[in-house]
Order: sequence, then structure tokens, then C-alpha cells
Amino acid sequence: MNDVLRGIRQGGFPEKLVIEPGKSQILANLAIPVQAPSSSGRSTMMRLESDRPVYLAKLSQNSNSPPSLAAWQRLLDTGSLAGKRDPIPTPLDPPREPTVFSRVAGVSQGTQWQAQITDNPNVSHLTIAPPGQGFSYPLATIHLVTLSTEQIQSAPMLKRYADTAYFAHSNYGVEYNLSLPLRNFSNQTRTVTVSIQTPVKDEGGNNRLLFLQPQVEQVFFRGTVRVRCYPDDNGVERTRYVHLVQRRGQMGEPLVRLQMQAGETRQVQVDFLYPPDATPPQVLTVRTEG
Repeated sequence: MNDVLRGIRQGGFPEKLVIEPGKSQILANLAIPVQAPSSSGRSTMMRLESDRPVYLAKLSQNSNSPPSLAAWQRLLDTGSLAGKRDPIPTPLDPPREPTVFSRVAGVSQGTQWQAQITDNPNVSHLTIAPPGQGFSYPLATIHLVTLSTEQIQSAPMLKRYADTAYFAHSNYGVEYNLSLPLRNFSNQTRTVTVSIQTPVKDEGGNNRLLFLQPQVEQVFFRGTVRVRCYPDDNGVERTRYVHLVQRRGQMGEPLVRLQMQAGETRQVQVDFLYPPDATPPQVLTVRTEG
């Protein structure tokens, strides 16, 4: 996800692939490591563009050497789909407890989430909170786990296997481009921080986030976040990449800390791709420390 965010193409992937009408091509032929007793698997993230519609298949088979295109084509034409997956998801209507969300398998809607966060649609600024206070926006929530916002931040599935999830829980691979035009309307200098946090799942209140202390071992988010601030405290544009690891219920450390003068507006841009195997919920928090 770090390489995709930076626009880096890893070795082994072709820069361009030309597919003749009615023909097939191998985009990647990758081994799946077997490391007993841990589970074996491979996660692959690719950002592709095509000037025409194409069909894409992801296949696997036992082989002592990389299968040929003809071998893959035979498997595609004559093989069977993967067998039964996790328990089937609980129907959405009516909601029931306990709820099984199930695995995501299919095609979800959208690849990018662009937003400029402002006080309301009629203004172009985001007013910072009074000292000692802050506010948060959900980044990754799922149905029944919205942190009391009733905002399901998971893309709908355009196509899905019948025994898999109804939503693209966590929006794996979706790029977030979030712009915050922060404004200090007070008559004093304020210290403002911007962070990503991973609160525990909680639907019990409208004005709170719950965190765990001491921390637990379960990692819920692991990925690279790009933060751009313009201008910074020295009057120049700054860009930094942060490898962020957060456990369930962990409060986030500031990605950026600003000294905002009275009446000043500062633009902060937060960009990342939601990493595979991350687990919601996450929030974006803007806090005024003093």
C-alpha cells in the first residue's frame, strides 16, 4: 500500500499489457508460500487502468513450477469455484444478534474517497474546537457498528458470492484523500493536532469514543499514511509518510501538530489506502490541545 500511495511499480509487474481480442494474458504468476503451522496465503494489491473492458480471474493450483497460460486457461474453463467459506452473513433486514458479517468476496463500488471537510456545505473552512476539546469523523465503519453516527462507511457490493458479506467491510484498497482547511477564529494562538484513531466498537453514546488501557495485542490497522501541511509552522509546505500501526481500542498519536495563529487558516491533507486485513472502526480526529 505504501508503494501504491507513492506511485511506485514493484519489479515483476509489467508497465503495460496488450491483450488481443478474445485472448488472455498472465498479469502475474506468483507463488504462495507454505509455512506450516501458520496459514498459507498471499495478499495482492494492484492498481490497474484499461482502455477497454476486460475480464479478470484470480486462480490458484498445486504445481511444482509456474503454470503456463494454457494450464491456467484450462483451470478457468473446467475448474470449480473455491469451496464453502466462513459462516454465511446474517441477513440485513431485520437486524439480528448475534450478527455474522462474513468475508468480503466480490466487486465493490468505488476506488477512491475524496472529501473536503468543512463546518457545513456553505463554507470553505473547518473551525477548530475550543482548547481541550476536539471532534472526530468516522473513516471505516460497518452496519451495526457506526459509533452512533448511523454512517455506514463501507462500499456496497456490486457483485458478491451468495455466502459472503453484503458490504465491502473496511474498503480494502480504497484510497482516502481528505482535505481539512483548519481555521482558528479565536484571538489567541492554538495548538492543533490531527490523528487517526482506532476506538472500540461502541453504540452507546453520541458524543464519545472509548479506548482501551492497557493496550491489547490485536492489531486493527497497519499501513502508510501521507500527511501534507501547507504551510507548516515555518511557512513552507511539508509532506511526511508515517507507517501507522494501531491496536484495537488505541488512541492515535498526532500525525501533525500545528501552532495556529489567531485568525489563521491552515490546510492539512491526509491520504492513505485502507490496508488489507485491517479491521474497523477508525476515525479522523482534530483536537485543540491549548
